[in-house]
Amino acid sequence: MQTTLEILTHPLLDDLRHGFFTRKGGASSGLFAGLNCGRRSTDQSDMVAVNRARVAEAMGIGNDGLATVKQVHSADVVTLSDRGEIARIRDVQADGIVTALPGVALAVLTADCQPVLLADARAGVIGACHAGWRGALAGVIEATVEAMQALGATRIRAVIGPTISQQAYEVGEDFMEDFLAEDPDYQRFFAGGPNGRPMFDLPGFGLARLRAAGVESEWSRHCTYSDPSRFFSYRRATHEGQADYGRLISAIAL
Repeated sequence: MQTTLEILTHPLLDDLRHGFFTRKGGASSGLFAGLNCGRRSTDQSDMVAVNRARVAEAMGIGNDGLATVKQVHSADVVTLSDRGEIARIRDVQADGIVTALPGVALAVLTADCQPVLLADARAGVIGACHAGWRGALAGVIEATVEAMQALGATRIRAVIGPTISQQAYEVGEDFMEDFLAEDPDYQRFFAGGPNGRPMFDLPGFGLARLRAAGVESEWSRHCTYSDPSRFFSYRRATHEGQADYGRLISAIAL
């Protein structure tokens, strides 16, 4: 069984332990082959536990130090101020987590949505958020930044990890209208597609929101949809008629 994890990092966050984990090196099989870390998937729970333990080990923390929340495509953010709260917040509905605690890894799960890892290394504050189109439009990125600032962060850097790229993200006219109703300038994140339908630039939108919030930021430029050997993808699984899909994990620690 392959156990070597593939962990993508980015120079903007080199001051801190962080990683966008691919699906390689996990214990799951079948549809979930590899490092599926989604507790809410239909994968075997013991395999998911093994995978999450491998992530915790790679991040240099104990099994009880991996902090996640119950993601619901919201703009809600949890501030973790006590290590003892990690088990409880796993059932809290939110899409962002921030902390100033050392020895804890903040993690988000994705399968096309944007995983955003944020840090002010000098202030000792980190954050992670799950920013799909709903959450990003609702303001989860800005809410995460504001929660970090409340902990003393002043110079935040952020990286958007593997996410679905514009060339793979065909949407409907009503989807585009929801964005344009919010701000007509959002037209710049849509282009015409080969089937005459709009193509949405999710990471471009995420970067624009981060930079408008004063955050130095980059995208890793990995597309989840187009690289099945490395990434899980909800949209690809749907197109292939699969019953479920794995979840990638991205984590950051002080």
